Amino acid sequence: MNFMKYSKYIFITLVASFAAHFAAAQRPIRLQVRPEVVPDSIDLSFYGKKNPWIATGEVVGLNLGIWAIDRYIQKAEFAYINANTIKRNFKRGFVWDNDQMGTNMFLHPYHGNLYFNSARSNGYNFWQSGLFALGGSAMWEFFMENEYPSANDIIATPVGGMALGELTYRASDIVLKDNSTGWERFGREAAAFLITPTRGLTRIINGDAWRYRPTTGRQFGIPNVAIEFSTGLRTIELKDEIFDEGSGGVFQLNLEYGDRFEVASTPLPYDYFVFNAELNMHKSQPVLGQLNITGRLISKELLDKYTTSMSIGMYQHFDYYDSDTISDVSAKVPYKLGVPASVGAGLMFRDIQRGMFAFDAYLHANGIGLGAILSDYYNVDHRNYNLASGFSLKGGANMVFKREFLSLAASYEYYRLFTWDGYPEDIDWSMVNPHTLDAQGDRSVASFGVFSARANIKVWRRLYATLHFSHYLRSTHYHYHPSVHSSTYALRLMLSYKL
Repeated sequence: MNFMKYSKYIFITLVASFAAHFAAAQRPIRLQVRPEVVPDSIDLSFYGKKNPWIATGEVVGLNLGIWAIDRYIQKAEFAYINANTIKRNFKRGFVWDNDQMGTNMFLHPYHGNLYFNSARSNGYNFWQSGLFALGGSAMWEFFMENEYPSANDIIATPVGGMALGELTYRASDIVLKDNSTGWERFGREAAAFLITPTRGLTRIINGDAWRYRPTTGRQFGIPNVAIEFSTGLRTIELKDEIFDEGSGGVFQLNLEYGDRFEVASTPLPYDYFVFNAELNMHKSQPVLGQLNITGRLISKELLDKYTTSMSIGMYQHFDYYDSDTISDVSAKVPYKLGVPASVGAGLMFRDIQRGMFAFDAYLHANGIGLGAILSDYYNVDHRNYNLASGFSLKGGANMVFKREFLSLAASYEYYRLFTWDGYPEDIDWSMVNPHTLDAQGDRSVASFGVFSARANIKVWRRLYATLHFSHYLRSTHYHYHPSVHSSTYALRLMLSYKL
């Protein structure tokens, strides 16, 4: 059998079956991908020079600055360090900490992104900058706290920091323009600083923030980017023993950077990536409700015809889903999931029938080095989730009719997480010190699935009416406690604007 001849039909069947049985965040679908403008060789040479001392100084200075704020302004207990605490940290080694999920699964990766971009903005590539993120994280864990070094932080900070870091670095690259002047230049530099603070700091230190150059200075040229902004009303419902619901505002950003099927002669990590974020304007729910990043590391074209394309590659994933108690009616948290360290293989498929429809599909299988999922029993200090490792499967399909007049999308994400290093069954909780308890949480096996369906109908030009439905299904089997199942629904009515 000629695999290439039948591969698209096999893939369509596979994705359709996957979505139908379980039937994530959608990707903005584009009927055409405009040619990208390659970067200027002069810019690549100018910004490709490595500055190890500035990069290292920023990493060290960042840690010292944050520690000083914690110690002298916040007067945080963990910031009171001395030679004895440092010696003790090296002697004891790594433990699992009990910080809240937002801290461990998002703020620490964000901190890692600052380390990463200290190096990235000083001439280092993606992988080299990741080593700086690891070094910055190790410095903080061993030297800047009087608590034992955190095993989960030393993974989440550099690995998650690489995902957030490269995304923000490329976003700031689009904004910056070295041949602009006046208020335009000021606005671009300020915006880039907000997107990537350590890159902005680097440009101030070396004078690039105000230096006029005849070229743009963009290291990635002008990439092709599809952006979708959505805002409206979100209703969330917990269907458990006690029904609970609430409503509030919601804002979504979906971004696709680059061409998922174009493989450059010298491919770079994150030449293609997808970013999805959801912000809640709901007093009972976290502001950051969802964050998904899928970045291509390497890829290979399997099929490249006029209307049909298929590629395979390795992708890095960053996923974050958060909720809180809807109301006192149930007094239950519906779900929590954080996956800052995940990588796996992915298939991409596209078939365009001009004047009729466009079909777009993807499938990923990933290993999870570190993840976190809501626990129904473990509630120690600030932590109500189990740390874990495992795998995930992601699949989705989009269809666009009549040149984007109507678009339909369905997707599913499945996470299987194993908490291996749990506390002893006969533990005496009255004697537990949360700062020294070394446990991933409840020994358990957890499943978490997110089904999402979305419909866009064109209202006027780039403005769309959007209906977005999600189903969050969690099932956890505990070694020492009864199993728990949870089902939550969310419905969004929004207006979307596409760029």
